[in-house]
Amino acid sequence: MNRDQIEGKWTEIKGKLRETYGDLTDDDVEEAKGDREQMEGVLQQKLGASKEDVRKTVDRILEDV
Repeated sequence: MNRDQIEGKWTEIKGKLRETYGDLTDDDVEEAKGDREQMEGVLQQKLGASKEDVRKTVDRILEDV
């Protein structure tokens, strides 16, 4: 999924992220503003997860939307 597609489905993606990671706040999710790399960085920082784990989860979320 490219950046334009992510931005177009951002509301749905935000919901999936919040559903998957209940600890995320609206501010955490909004900080990424549709940018996948930023989104992964925010998740890594907030959750203390590995880059690989975060990337797999984001891939799975993007496949579902």
